[in-house]
Amino acid sequence: MDPGDWPGNLGAGLLPAPDGTCQGVFLRYDLFGGRGPAMIIGNLPEGSPARELGEGEVPFEVAQLLDALGNDEDVTVVETEDIPVMHDNNLLIVKRIKCSEGRISCVQFDRSDNVLVTIASWDRPITDDLYALLKPLPAEMFQQG
Repeated sequence: MDPGDWPGNLGAGLLPAPDGTCQGVFLRYDLFGGRGPAMIIGNLPEGSPARELGEGEVPFEVAQLLDALGNDEDVTVVETEDIPVMHDNNLLIVKRIKCSEGRISCVQFDRSDNVLVTIASWDRPITDDLYALLKPLPAEMFQQG
């Protein structure tokens, strides 16, 4: 992802593991000019504890988005749907996640290197155009340093 492709502010954070490996990379996109993030994009490698969810539990990125917005409502997953999307001339199977808070849009997909990508958006739909802006983070980012 190139920050120049996006208006607004883009920040990044890491989810470190005790052994020094990276358990996740999160991009926080603030379109609203300091009034809270519009979107959080997470990249979680296989084995990351943040990927383990209970029944009805929202993805980590949704919880982070709600926390950043100061929203302390109890939000759950109410429905999921797999949909096909074309990305770089490849078919991508995207899981749309419908949450009990209707202003949240959330999608997930697996990369070929088993990194789970989750996009959580507040009060904005996630359209197929968004996938054209995504560029994969290098797999080396998740290795022990």
